[in-house]
Amino acid sequence: MRPEHCATRNHIEVWHERVLPSSAERITLWVVLRGSLLPVLVWVGIACFVYFLYNPVVAIVLGGLFAVAFIVGFGLRRRARHSVRCSVYGALCGVLDKSMAGF
Repeated sequence: MRPEHCATRNHIEVWHERVLPSSAERITLWVVLRGSLLPVLVWVGIACFVYFLYNPVVAIVLGGLFAVAFIVGFGLRRRARHSVRCSVYGALCGVLDKSMAGF
């Protein structure tokens, strides 16, 4: 993959496609997070809920699951020869997107 085409709208899908630029261009982390606002709020809400209801250890385990899914997604994208930037954005969006599949 050519580096100039990596980290474009063609390779990264975020939760709400309406926040993406209209043409193929580099996107920022802010656009990725803004497009993934609902999944981020759900993850944070669940973490806060289990922290106060059960124990801080349960919230740490939940954060660990998020981290493992992110690392696996990052590794798979790097193996596919994506750039580091594209791999980070893609792994983050992938975790947030797949975690919301049931909703």
